[in-house]
Parts: sequence; C-alpha cells; structure tokens
Amino acid sequence: METVYPTIISFVIPCYRSENTISQVVDEIRETVKTRPQYDYEIILVNDSSPDNVWKTIGAICQGDPKIKGINLAKNFGQHCALMAGYKEASGKYIISLDDDGQTPASETFLLVDEIEKGYDVVYGYYQHVKQHIFRRFASWVNKKMAQKIIGQPKSLHTTSFFIMRKFIAEEIIRYSHPFAYISGLIFRCTNSIGNIEVRHRKRLVGKSGYSLRGLLALWINGFTAFSVKPLRFATFIGILCAIIGIVAGIHVIVQKLSYPDMPIGYASTMSALLFIGGMIMLLLGLIGEYIGRIYISINQAPQYVIRETTFQKNDAPYTSILS
Repeated sequence: METVYPTIISFVIPCYRSENTISQVVDEIRETVKTRPQYDYEIILVNDSSPDNVWKTIGAICQGDPKIKGINLAKNFGQHCALMAGYKEASGKYIISLDDDGQTPASETFLLVDEIEKGYDVVYGYYQHVKQHIFRRFASWVNKKMAQKIIGQPKSLHTTSFFIMRKFIAEEIIRYSHPFAYISGLIFRCTNSIGNIEVRHRKRLVGKSGYSLRGLLALWINGFTAFSVKPLRFATFIGILCAIIGIVAGIHVIVQKLSYPDMPIGYASTMSALLFIGGMIMLLLGLIGEYIGRIYISINQAPQYVIRETTFQKNDAPYTSILS
C-alpha cells in the first residue's frame, strides 16, 4: 500500500508585543487544521526583538511540538524582514502569513487554501468590514493608492497581512537579500496569478497596533523606493514643472516691466519664487539621497535580519506525518 503524506501548510507569524495573544493564535491554527485530516501544519514564530516576554512564551509553545519553530531576532528589523526569516525555514507546500494579535482569522485558513487550489500562485484575504480605527483605515487606503501607482498593484486587488502563497513563490522571495524587504513588492515582481477571497476581520484580542505613524511612513518609503523608480520620474516631472513656472513667471515680469516701466518689482514675489523653487530642490535632493543611501547600505551588505537563537537545530529535517 502506498504511503500517503498530508499536505503541509506553513504558518509564518511575526511576533511583537504579543505575549498575551500568540498562544491563542497558535491554538486556533491547530484546531482549524484538525478539521481536514489531509492537511497538517507547521508554524514558524519569529520574535522581532519584542520588548515583552513573547520569546519566553514562544519557547513554551514550542516545547513538545515538533511542528512549531521559534526564531529570535537580535534586534527589531521590522515585520517584513521577520517574515523573510520565517519563509526561509518554511517547508510546506503552501505558506500562510498572518498577524500575531488575532485580528487575522486563522479559523478561515481553508478559505485561502481552497482559493489557491483553483490555480493561483498567491491569494490575499481581504476584509469587507475592517475593525481598525480611522487612522489605520486611512493609512491603508493611502498605501493601496500609492502601491497601485508606484509598484503596479492591480486596482482590483486588495492586499492584507493575511495571505497564502505557493512554495516556489516563497523560494523566489527569499533570494532577495537586501535589507529593505517589502513582501507585496516582491510578490508582484514574481507573478501575476494573484487572487482575493473575503475573510472576517476581528478586533485585536488585547493591546494596540505596533505600527505608529512613523512606522507606517517608513514602510511606505521602504516599499516604494526599493521596488520602483517612479518616484524619481515624478521628481523629474516636478523639476520640469518648476522650470516652466519659473520661465513663465520671468516672462510675465519682463512684460510687466516693459509695459509699465515705473512699476517696482516687488521683493515679495521674488522671495515667494525663491522659496518655492528652493523647497522643491530640497525635496528632490532628499528623494535622490534616499535612493543613494539605500544603494550605499546595500553595497555595505547591511543584514536583512540577524538570528540570535532558535528553538530548533538548523539541520533539523522538516516535520512530516503519515495519513492513516
């Protein structure tokens, strides 16, 4: 009789300030996967140098369960780099990314699985009703619009932190070794076969979002400068526009002076023009400097992430089980 192995689903979860929620998320994954015996799970929990005791909690979760791996990063590298660390250890046919706070419903895992088995390479869950405060909803809307314009996200596609991809997509993504990882940008340059499926969005079990305004701005800048030159093209357009405005304003001043020789040329208009043009120059120089800085950091081989310790040996074989 031929041995039949279940399909392994790898769950990659970045953990930050989640010592009170991650156990519930893991339990929900276990209970959900049990409902379909032809599947089994693997969970990779990545502590992104959280200031609470989540690493201790991860250690306790991993004890006695060979299907759960813990990774402890040496410093806070950010959610996307933490995901990259987890993807490198994932061995399943499908890899699912989700949050550590319980807002992304692990109980709806098989909605993503069933959708990807229709032939997609990646499937994002999306929320019809979002349980977030107005600032986060506005930030998500801005992020979507910028992603559409700059990194080529399809207008009909809704991206969230709850998504599934095939193993070969993850293998391609982790080839990116630079420090400025942006998962959606990496996915969009790997495949066009991307689907959507509606899932529920829940309130956080406890606490509040780890993303501040500063963190969201850093994420936007990271994604849009690491995977597109469109901001530079926009800078070129602004430079041309400023030059045209300057030329038109200069012609206007000359015509006014020729028509009315006694009319004084005001300092206010001169200063306004100088401030406008000077401000645009500083903005564009800053944008160019951002690109140059990233090139410099990449050339100096700044790490994408650094692993302090794990709950497993690096040469451990992937977990497998046999269907009875």
